[in-house]
Amino acid sequence: MKLGRRTTSRIGWQPPLSDAAVVALAWLASFVFRFSLFSNNAPANIVHIVVFSLPLAVAVWSACLLGFGAYRTPWRYTSLPDVRRLATAAGVAALALAAALLIARLPNFPRSIVFIHPLLASAALLALRLAARMRAERTSLGALRESAQPLLVLGSLDDAAPVLQTLRGSHQWRAVAIYSPVPAEAGRSLQGMDVLGPPLKLGAAAQQLGARHALVAGAAGSAARRLLLEQASDARLALLTLPRADDWLHAGPAGANAAPRNLELDDLLGREAVQLDVRGLSELLAGRCALVTGAGGSIGSELCRQLARFGVGRLVCLDVSEFAIYQLEQELKARHPELPIVYLTANVREAERLRQLFGAHQPAVVFHAAAYKHVPLMEEDNAIEAVRTNVLGTVNAARAAAACGARRFVLISTDKAVNPTNVMGASKRLAERALQAVAREHPDTRMVAVRFGNVLGSSGSVVPRFAQQIAAGGPITVTHPDIVRYFMTIPEAAQLGLQAGLMGESGEIYVLDMGEPVKIVELARLMIRLSGKTEDEIPVVFSGLRPGEKLYEELLADDETTLPTPHPKLRVARHADADTQALDLAALGRAITPADSDPGPALPRPEPGGDAVKALLATLVPEYRPQIRPAHPAAAASSFTPSPAPAAIPPDRARTHP
Repeated sequence: MKLGRRTTSRIGWQPPLSDAAVVALAWLASFVFRFSLFSNNAPANIVHIVVFSLPLAVAVWSACLLGFGAYRTPWRYTSLPDVRRLATAAGVAALALAAALLIARLPNFPRSIVFIHPLLASAALLALRLAARMRAERTSLGALRESAQPLLVLGSLDDAAPVLQTLRGSHQWRAVAIYSPVPAEAGRSLQGMDVLGPPLKLGAAAQQLGARHALVAGAAGSAARRLLLEQASDARLALLTLPRADDWLHAGPAGANAAPRNLELDDLLGREAVQLDVRGLSELLAGRCALVTGAGGSIGSELCRQLARFGVGRLVCLDVSEFAIYQLEQELKARHPELPIVYLTANVREAERLRQLFGAHQPAVVFHAAAYKHVPLMEEDNAIEAVRTNVLGTVNAARAAAACGARRFVLISTDKAVNPTNVMGASKRLAERALQAVAREHPDTRMVAVRFGNVLGSSGSVVPRFAQQIAAGGPITVTHPDIVRYFMTIPEAAQLGLQAGLMGESGEIYVLDMGEPVKIVELARLMIRLSGKTEDEIPVVFSGLRPGEKLYEELLADDETTLPTPHPKLRVARHADADTQALDLAALGRAITPADSDPGPALPRPEPGGDAVKALLATLVPEYRPQIRPAHPAAAASSFTPSPAPAAIPPDRARTHP
């Protein structure tokens, strides 16, 4: 009740007085209506009836309107909830007034008045509010219409309706029409807006309306958005979209707005928002210490952002790169000034250093994202470094986590670990096996691995390189016209990593739902169109496959199946020959440690050259099939014969629990 009084006093008494006058006029009109249409014989005491009942009607209606919060919303902002609130107040007022008149026992009172008056009063009260809203909208839209840019809304009526509501108060944009891909909707109208569509071409519609921008409404699939993009590109229209609520609610102070923005590559890929077990993650993370290795990288930094969102008690960010940690520090300090965050520079290959840091901070959850991941760079001269960092670093971090009593350890792996043909992929597959071996040593810490595909915008990925080539005027270089990859967004990857860490049982390897594979050449063409250019202006050229590169990435090895999990985007990989006890971690460590230590008799220590490292990996990763480099480096582009492209998750290998 205090809220109601404060709201009423803030608005003033003009609305209640106006409503009281409307109720009184409706009461008098009810008598006129009753006796002019149904009978000319008014009772002799009609004046007495009206004079006595009028104050009673006004008092009852005013009390109900006030009690049901009819004045909490200014009339110029009247919406459907306010209409429902008004209808409820009117219904209760009609019943209460009928009961009061029955108790008063007025002689000769016409009973039809208690039915006529609520209809007249409700209609008049609603009309008063709608008139105020229409006047306010006419005033504000008239002022905005002069400077706002015309915008064509692309989408079905269901998708366009919420967009029109969002754009209503925009100072920058004004919707001028809707272009629907559904032919049956053409010629209709929505919120006073004409609905256009086939057979009228998108370019002709935009030219007719003077629109140079179009907004894609709704969560259309990638195929629909790509078709719209092609049509808009032909019409020289700049495409916009509205961010999802999650995108701007958690964007932080700098990015928290729901204004239209340029259509981006991840919008066209059609990746749906990840549904997280928010309660479970909060119980796991809230108030506890979480540590991220490789925190300065693309996935590591996003993991830090997501962990801060779930209210960890302390966040420890560890990376070997001083500059990467500095950049992360500047960002997180601005976004989460109250959160205790520790920034560390350390190399995951230094076991003693990791044990000291983990022991000092006692993390409950560890996400291990530190790795070398660039395939061509790691293929030859840096092969031994890839194995040492990706494998030995994983073993060191997992053992340090177990030693400090961490509850969970999550390894960020890759789809390149499946049937690997390069050193990077083979080292990550060996890291998965090593993690399973460490998990057997330390059963009190749940240790899981999560295989990611390519992440849009990550450092070293094709997207930033394509963007640089477009900015330089082209051309865009693609290795092969048939090369395909699975893609996901950075937030999606990090969120699924968190979810797997919550769900996982020790030793499990999680495979993400990567959707459909995307041709890299189509990705390049999409980015050209998004930049407002054409392929005539920015050509695409093919440079040939690089060392270690495959045409197709796979999500499962030849002898793996998957089991479902409670989360629709996560499955557990099951290896047909999952015997990790055969992996001797001590011998492995001696084999890949620097040359000044004793290698021991179990495994030969590889020389820095790539061939020796590949030979060692071939003995430890049975599914590894290293590429054979030709004698002339220029022939490397055609040295690999690809296998057929796999399905996202092969149906014949997707199994359920018995």
